[in-house]
Amino acid sequence: MTQPSKEPCKKQACDIQACLSKNNFNPQRCIDVILKLQKCCENCNYDSTHCASMSGLLKQHSKPSN
Repeated sequence: MTQPSKEPCKKQACDIQACLSKNNFNPQRCIDVILKLQKCCENCNYDSTHCASMSGLLKQHSKPSN
């Protein structure tokens, strides 16, 4: 039997790495993929090592709640 993935946001994290590489490591050009990772992390209650490693990017691009 196959176990559920222990890394549910791995694809989104890899997408961010690819985007950053293509865009000279400018996170402003990768907002869409960063937000996809944030959504994934929210959906899995941040239960992925990729959420912790990308928390700096997620915090930079989180919109403050008013």
